Amino acid sequence: MSTAVSQLPLQAARVEGEIQRIFDKQRETALRWRTSTAEERLGRIKRLRDAVLANLPALYEAAYKDFRKPAAEVDLTEIVPIMSDVSEYTHTLRRWMKPKKVWPTRLTMGLAGWVQYEPRGRCLIVAPWNYPVNLSFCPLIAALAAGNTAFIKPSEMTPHTSAWMVKIVKDVFPEDEVAIFEGDASVSTALLALPFDHIFFTGSPAIGKVVMAAAAKHLTSVTLELGGKSPTIVDETADLDLAAATLMWGKYVNSGQTCIAPDHVYVHESVKDAFVQKSVAVLKQRYGATPEAQMQSPDLAHIVNERHTKRVGGLLADAKAKGARVLCGDLVDEKERFVAPTLLENCPPSAKIMEEEIFGPLLPVIPYRDLGQVIRTINDAPKPLALYVWSRNQANIDKVMMNVSAGGACINHCLTHFSHGNLPFGGVNNSGIGNYHGFWGFRAFSHEKAVVRTRFMAARMFFPPYTPKVRRSMQIIIKLFKWF
Repeated sequence: MSTAVSQLPLQAARVEGEIQRIFDKQRETALRWRTSTAEERLGRIKRLRDAVLANLPALYEAAYKDFRKPAAEVDLTEIVPIMSDVSEYTHTLRRWMKPKKVWPTRLTMGLAGWVQYEPRGRCLIVAPWNYPVNLSFCPLIAALAAGNTAFIKPSEMTPHTSAWMVKIVKDVFPEDEVAIFEGDASVSTALLALPFDHIFFTGSPAIGKVVMAAAAKHLTSVTLELGGKSPTIVDETADLDLAAATLMWGKYVNSGQTCIAPDHVYVHESVKDAFVQKSVAVLKQRYGATPEAQMQSPDLAHIVNERHTKRVGGLLADAKAKGARVLCGDLVDEKERFVAPTLLENCPPSAKIMEEEIFGPLLPVIPYRDLGQVIRTINDAPKPLALYVWSRNQANIDKVMMNVSAGGACINHCLTHFSHGNLPFGGVNNSGIGNYHGFWGFRAFSHEKAVVRTRFMAARMFFPPYTPKVRRSMQIIIKLFKWF
């Protein structure tokens, strides 16, 4: 025992030394890649795509071992986003890389100006466990498209999928281009101690604060894709059949372990019972008539590990102890890492499920009468990553959209704003800083350099000495700005 313990600092030192060695090695590559062409960058991205596709059977097996995740969900939530991103960059990267000319302002007549996109340099991507491939490789694709080198730190909670990613990265890239390090929090700490040029983190707000504090020591820029309690509103005019069918998908894909999953649903009291009835019917039709049958469903993922199963089960037990009523579900099996799709009502504000991000297959249903009060309640909480509204009343839709701040929103849908490559995806304040996807991913990993070039030197009229003539010219310009 004592020998094993004494070896731990030595092992940690070796990992830190290896990280530092590769970090130093990537410096020369990052400098060289500043002048890389679109063809060179796309070549790297396509090699990654081809390796992913060539190793899909092994990924299905790994995801099943980690989550019991259905292969169809692996395709939908892990592979399709990668394929979409590669396709998008293939068709648009050359255009995005070109300097963007800008018109001169009234003050800068005589100057040509443009925005030049340059790689940030060495980037760190810290990925979570819920969609480990998507949330590692999609940011990597954006980083490579912008001309950067990268380190990837996958989560240790999905060991089989992480091992699959390690093989892919090491098969495709030399370590001075892309490196990947498995391990626990000590590895993340060692990585965060380095002066990366950009850090891209996906995870909880609590860890996001740790990442931001570490980045501040080096004034490193960050993109923080965080989470929060994403609310859903179903008003009295909503298409209840479509709302139930779609929300029961959005909530229970990956067993609710999704940062933009509907966290709780406000349903107008006049349609609450009908919405619940339709939602329960959808769950039974898709996954099985009983919780026990649902545990054997090949179409429902399980919880990532026993610890998180216990955490989600604890939220359920606390809610019931404080008066919540179960509408369906209510089965927790820690050994099987399973929590049944569960709908709840009468959850008191003091219940932990109403305070913490659920990140599991529990869905509180909250009846309401006054939409204004719902908006006030949402605004009293930290700004969410996503907001969902189901309504056929444009006035209600406008009222919610104008008065509730969220990272992104869907009207009569859920989750799909994540997959829209022409929209920025990200949070606001507690739910995130910065955004990515499509052009916004390219921007996140690029420095936008402002460049001007002189056509004729109009500014010389303002050079010292500041004679009365110079002062009169300045006063004239100030007056002109007032009127034009």
